[in-house]
Amino acid sequence: MAAALPIAPIAPVVGGDLAVPLLGGSEARQVNLDHAASTPALEAVWRAVAEFLPWYASVHRGDGYPSRLSTARYEQARQSVRRFLGATSDHVVLFTRNTTDAVNLLARSCPPGTTVLTTAAEHHANLLPWRRYATVVELPAPTSRAALLSSYRQALAESRGSGPVLVATTGASNVTGEVWPIGELAELAHRAGARIFVDAAQLAPHRPIDSSALGLDWVALSGHKLYAPFGSGALVGSSAWLEAADPYLQGGGAVRRVGATGAELHGLPARHEAGSPNVVGAVALASACDTLGSLGMDGVAAHDRELAGSLHDVLGSVPGLTTYRLWPDAGDVMALATFNLAGHPPAELAAVLSAEHGIAVRSGSFCAHRLLEHLVPDGAPAAPGCERTLPGAVRASLGVSSSGDDLGRLGRALRTVAAGGTRGRYRQAADGSFLPERDDRSWPAGWPGAPFATVGA
Repeated sequence: MAAALPIAPIAPVVGGDLAVPLLGGSEARQVNLDHAASTPALEAVWRAVAEFLPWYASVHRGDGYPSRLSTARYEQARQSVRRFLGATSDHVVLFTRNTTDAVNLLARSCPPGTTVLTTAAEHHANLLPWRRYATVVELPAPTSRAALLSSYRQALAESRGSGPVLVATTGASNVTGEVWPIGELAELAHRAGARIFVDAAQLAPHRPIDSSALGLDWVALSGHKLYAPFGSGALVGSSAWLEAADPYLQGGGAVRRVGATGAELHGLPARHEAGSPNVVGAVALASACDTLGSLGMDGVAAHDRELAGSLHDVLGSVPGLTTYRLWPDAGDVMALATFNLAGHPPAELAAVLSAEHGIAVRSGSFCAHRLLEHLVPDGAPAAPGCERTLPGAVRASLGVSSSGDDLGRLGRALRTVAAGGTRGRYRQAADGSFLPERDDRSWPAGWPGAPFATVGA
């Protein structure tokens, strides 16, 4: 694993040197390999939030100096997000809670009779909302890049004349890491008279996105996956559909005047941002976009590709370990991998990596049940006497603060577990997670509550 060691972090994050307790009373620097779920805050983002908080006040409706400043920062944040995504000045930027919120907003804005084309490889957030408001055509999980393009080409041809059509696609798989050909999908969609929406929650932290050059109608992202975990996301793109739709939320800020039986609505973006907005989240998201932009997303992508290559080398060195991919011929893969280790249920393996090695990974079905059923048709290993109704796996995902040392730690830990080396005994809890039978780790000093449930006590 010496080849992985030279890879250095390219941006500092809050908690990057966090020490976590291990079984037996020792400590280790945490290796955070769960970036695909939520990223830590960039130090620059935390500084921006700390500098802004003394001036924090109500937005849009206050006359005090801090209110004026907060309103200005909130509106300036739209420009930072627009610039980061390569959107044009006529593209609207709507602040949301996260990508899921953004997809629900756009889904509710679909004109009557809309057909949405998507695949079984999507995150639930880019699958379930469309079912409420449109006719969904779910294409099979693609087995190759060519198969993906071919299935969309055919589906678009069959949908001609059926009313509005939307291609709803991920930018990169949150399960396998493949980067999808969104530019080619946009070209196919527009040639057929359709529009395209891209769930960029996973793509945006790892690759540059020029939505104008790529021809993307709408893009959504989450701050908590972009090193700005302060509860903000965005939907960015065309005002079409959005400007005519009823407000996503009803309430103050979205209306010009309320009468006895109706209301006169504001235009975009206020139309879909009712209530007091999360200005702190918007400032944080803008800071993340500006910071990553100053780093250069081409450099971020190069670092990520180096990590990806080393990650798969490390996993390939572990006996009995199986990784899952959609496309054997994938030309671009993020630093993310999903795998199972023979003889170890995914949740148990994740618990061992945390409790004994200080390594944080994710286990489960990753809000992508349809894809996991395709990738792991026989289901993941189950604990003795326990039944799994869903397939599962373990996911390791890296980011700008990840290093070769992190990968070396992961490789050594997995090879130790594969060789039968665990210090504790583990049992499954009622929620499906695993915990050591005797867990002597403790909360940080002063934190309330018992730290961990003791299984089988």
